[in-house]
Amino acid sequence: MTNTKPRAHPWRGFALRAGGSAIILFLLFRFLPLEQLWERMRQVSPGQWLLVLGGYLCAHMISVTKWRLMVNLAGAELNWTQAARCYFAGLFGNLFLPSLVGGDVIRAGLGLKFAQSRAGVLLGSFLDRLLDVAVMAVVAGAGMLLVPGALEERSRRIFWFVLLMLALVGAGAMAALWLLARRGVPFAVRRKLVKLRRAGRSMGKQPRYVLLAVGLGLASQMTFLTMMAVLAAACGLHLEYRVWIFAFPLAKLSALTPATLGGIGVREAALGALLKPFGVAFATAVAVGLMWETIVVAGGLLAGGISLAAGQRQNILEPQMNADKRR
Repeated sequence: MTNTKPRAHPWRGFALRAGGSAIILFLLFRFLPLEQLWERMRQVSPGQWLLVLGGYLCAHMISVTKWRLMVNLAGAELNWTQAARCYFAGLFGNLFLPSLVGGDVIRAGLGLKFAQSRAGVLLGSFLDRLLDVAVMAVVAGAGMLLVPGALEERSRRIFWFVLLMLALVGAGAMAALWLLARRGVPFAVRRKLVKLRRAGRSMGKQPRYVLLAVGLGLASQMTFLTMMAVLAAACGLHLEYRVWIFAFPLAKLSALTPATLGGIGVREAALGALLKPFGVAFATAVAVGLMWETIVVAGGLLAGGISLAAGQRQNILEPQMNADKRR
C-alpha cells in the first residue's frame, strides 16, 4: 500500500520563524520613534561599518580554528580549508535557520563528508557549541561582578535564571548521553555510541589543547564584544567597556531562541532591556542592535561566498594530493 501521509513542507518552518522575527520587528518599529532610530544608525560612517565587519570576520576566523581543533581532537582530521568551508557554510545557514544552532547542523553535516571520524565531527561540534555558551555565560558573569551597583534586583534575578536554564540544558544533554550508553539501549545504538566514547577519550587525553580551545573561544567572543562597543560608539552610544561585558553576551545568548531567524528581533529587544538599567534609552539600544544586525547579515552573506571559494579550492587541491599519495 502506498504511503499517503502528507510530507512536511520545509518552507513552513522557515515561514514561521521569519514571521516571528517580522512580528517582533514590527512591534519595535511600531512603538519606537523611527526618527530617533534612524538618527542613531546614520551616524555610522561606511568606514566605521567596514571596520566592524572586518573585526567580525576576524573573530569568526578564530572560531574556525577553534572548531577545527575541537573536531580534530575527537579524530575528525579536517584540514583548515575543509574546516573553513564547513564553518562558513554554517554561518551562512544561520541567516535562514532557527537560532544560531541551526547553522551548527549544516556545519556538522558538511563536515561528515570530509571527516575521518564522523563521531569526531558530531562530538566535537556539540562540545564546541557548549564551550561557546559557557564562555559567554562566564563573560556575562564577570560583567555582572564589574557592574554590581548598576543592576536592579530584577536584572540580577533574570541573569541567574538564564544561567540556571543553561546549566540545566547542559546537564540534561550530558545525562541523555550517559543514559544512551546504558546496556538497556539497543545494540545498534550502543555500537554508534562506542565511537562517541572513543572520540571523547581522544579529547580527554589532550587537555592542553582543550584549554587552548577555551582560550580561542574567549578571544573570539571578546572580539565580537569589542566590535559591538566600537559600533555603539559610532552610533553615539558611549558606555564603559564593562557594561558591554555584561550586556552583549546575554543579548547574544537570546539569539539561541528557535522562534526567529537567527535571533533577529529577539537580540535587539534583549539588548534594549539589558541596557535600560544603565540609563540607555530603549530606542538607542535597539538602533545599535539593528546596526549590529546589518553586520551579522553581511557577514553571513560573505561567509557563503567564503565557503564556496573554499570548496572550489578544495576541489582543485584534492586531485593533486591524491596523485601525490599514489606516487
